[in-house]
Amino acid sequence: MKKLLWLCCVLVLVGACTHKDARRDDDINKQFIGKWEGVIETPNGPLPIVVDLQNDSGTLSVPAQGLTNLPLQTISYTDNQVTIAMHINGSAITINGTLKDNQIEATFQQNGGTFPLILTAYQKQSITYEFLKIPVQQGDLTVAVQKASTSPSPVALIIAGSGPTDKDGNSALAGKNNSLKMLAEGLAKKGITTIRYDKRGLGDNQALVTKEEDSTFDQYVDDAVHILQTLLADPAYTGVHVIGHSEGSLIGLLAAQKTGVESFVSIAGAGRPLDEVLLEQLKGQLAPNLINESTNILAALKRGEQVATVSPQLQAVFRPSVQPFLISMLKHHPAAELAKVTGRVLIVQGTTDLQVKEADAEALKQGKQEAQLLYMEGMNHVLKKAPADRAGNLATYADPTRPLHEELLPAIQQFILNGK
Repeated sequence: MKKLLWLCCVLVLVGACTHKDARRDDDINKQFIGKWEGVIETPNGPLPIVVDLQNDSGTLSVPAQGLTNLPLQTISYTDNQVTIAMHINGSAITINGTLKDNQIEATFQQNGGTFPLILTAYQKQSITYEFLKIPVQQGDLTVAVQKASTSPSPVALIIAGSGPTDKDGNSALAGKNNSLKMLAEGLAKKGITTIRYDKRGLGDNQALVTKEEDSTFDQYVDDAVHILQTLLADPAYTGVHVIGHSEGSLIGLLAAQKTGVESFVSIAGAGRPLDEVLLEQLKGQLAPNLINESTNILAALKRGEQVATVSPQLQAVFRPSVQPFLISMLKHHPAAELAKVTGRVLIVQGTTDLQVKEADAEALKQGKQEAQLLYMEGMNHVLKKAPADRAGNLATYADPTRPLHEELLPAIQQFILNGK
């Protein structure tokens, strides 16, 4: 779904501006010219951005939100500092940045708050996959095909988690970790072709959603079904499999039901209904009155009733435009739905996952007793080895250099290729 940009008005990388001569100015500029990328540690979570700096112009992009090349208003340079200004809507933003050791160290200031920002030289993602367009409701869905090292091969559809999470596993909320990109590339090297995609309303498929309130969970399931039907009809593949991560687990198991694929892998998938999981997560963050309001809202949504009045503190979760999506998702009980999947099932759960707990994996197992349940010691929600402490765990969410948990790829490869 399209999200509103948290950055709202003026972006300023502040530094003193003194110019002695044009030649010196040119030398200074050369230090900064080019693309920079970084993550703003906003109150709502990490927000990845890309800044393109030129002599007297530039742009700002937020890839995870589909916002590209927003023009900067002014740029000036001096010594190891740079000043940039832009206007987007109505909130003043200031970033104080200094070039040091080939990166810009900065503080981001907005509405009285100050947050860290590090900009490093932009690393363009290498495209190692092919694109395929699949007809769905409202148009064509663009998917990425990561071909296996051998042919013919089995193929696995990888479905990303909730919110603005793209086909690589990166999100405006979680940061850039490349978890699903690593999973796809790793499986391809192991002889398994993979398909992954930006959900409708995001990235490659942003145009499939024009209004947030028009999106439903059932549409996500239908998109996955269309992809799987296309793969099942292709003789190039020896078998079709599904891998669902987080919310993608529920999408995947519902799509697996409808298509009869050979196997389904759930990674960090909830085993309980959405209302139970949401309330558990919110209880550690909200005051009692807001917990009561959340409980009442969820009860109404579960009955299929929208709620017109929502407190400002709960707008991010229960805003009216997202309620149709929640209503369509709340009608599904993951464990009960898993029981209807006819193919083989592997349930994978990390022991240091901050968002989905071992109780969910156990609940899924209860739904399908013959499913395999595998715990990954020390694996967190973005599939990386991480400590149990919150700060150290969250640090991996925006670290694309950290590899996947070392046991994950071998386990999925073994399950898909050998059935165990």
